[in-house]
Amino acid sequence: MDIREIQNLIKFVAKSGATEVKLEMDDIKITIKTTNEAGAPETTTYVQQVPVQQQAPVAQPQQQIAPAATTPVAPAAEDTSKFLVIKSPIIGTLYRKPSPDKPTFVEVGSNISKGDVVCVIEAMKLFNEIESEVSGKIVKVLVDDSSPVEYDQPLFLVDPS
Repeated sequence: MDIREIQNLIKFVAKSGATEVKLEMDDIKITIKTTNEAGAPETTTYVQQVPVQQQAPVAQPQQQIAPAATTPVAPAAEDTSKFLVIKSPIIGTLYRKPSPDKPTFVEVGSNISKGDVVCVIEAMKLFNEIESEVSGKIVKVLVDDSSPVEYDQPLFLVDPS
């Protein structure tokens, strides 16, 4: 199990409302605990050879990563304040096409209506169609095809006029 799968599992557990999940595989034992304080998941990961003292350092890098991820988004929001943002409702891998041999769902300049599918996000081997909650014209695609996305990450900028 790689770090990406573990991150997906953590986000899935946080969204599911479960307070604790334990997973044991071969030489890895993972316990995920969530709390409702500020909606932030609290996680503890145990590998059988790793001492319990490493719990705090595991949680700290996640907290340090979050501000770094939000810093680039703030200047983009200032530059594009007149545009609406379509954000990722889940974490996973974003695909702009329904399949490799099909055309993309939307391009820059495409007019979309509320409910139109703009992309698909694969999360835990499930493909979720992401529908637009706004109508307008796509002015910028913020994520490349086949790239990982986080929860609430901006995907598209839409001009509502």
